[in-house]
Amino acid sequence: MVRQQISQVQRWDPATYHRNVPHVRELGQRVVELLQPRAGERVLDLGCGEGGLTINLVQMGADVVGVDGSPEFVDAARALGVDAHVLDGQRLTFDAEFDAVFSNAALHWMLDPDAVIAGVRRALRPEGRFVGSIAAIGTAAAAQTALCAVLHRRGINGAARMPWYLPTLKEYRAKLEAHGFRVETIEFLQGLPALPNGMTGWLETFGHTFVQGFEGVERSSIFEEVTELLAPTLRDREDVWHIDAARLLFRATLPRS
Repeated sequence: MVRQQISQVQRWDPATYHRNVPHVRELGQRVVELLQPRAGERVLDLGCGEGGLTINLVQMGADVVGVDGSPEFVDAARALGVDAHVLDGQRLTFDAEFDAVFSNAALHWMLDPDAVIAGVRRALRPEGRFVGSIAAIGTAAAAQTALCAVLHRRGINGAARMPWYLPTLKEYRAKLEAHGFRVETIEFLQGLPALPNGMTGWLETFGHTFVQGFEGVERSSIFEEVTELLAPTLRDREDVWHIDAARLLFRATLPRS
């Protein structure tokens, strides 16, 4: 319950999101390929963000609806021409309306995965498919450890502020199957993508929940201490920063009714 409340303080800036973490959209192209959208079919983009991938699906001929919990992202998606709506992915209200549900780099922000998957199942028509990527266990492990250590110095339990659901492959497969999906493929991907704006850019993008209640100089001091701790392992000899990334890429389908 505490983590769900804290996770709501995450703030998004569409203008800087992909500038700080371009690898997120790059992986999204792989999810699009796995989706194999067909002209005329109806697709729900769950966690559509600023709509960059959503509009690609539209241009491929799909009839796409985008939903996201961030009003800022939804406004940006609408500016691209996306039919986008503010909606909590844990409280989907659709009933057998879609041929496919697509999601890239959003599911791990939803801390009740069973509610998400149940909502996706309701939203799909028989034989509909659920295709997406979700951050997995090991994601940003070094950054999480450093943030927790720096917050501990200030008497804060950083682990309680961790805003992501990061499953193992076995765990997420089991959840999909428990909700009636047949898992066609699920793959664990791991890497060290570069951060074009360094660790500072990553922390300013994803660190809001950890520094809730800290402002100004104290907030900057936390990020500086974290950066100093991470430099020996995540900054290479050419002064390029990296982040430890782990993802599950999956495609699952509903049986014929």
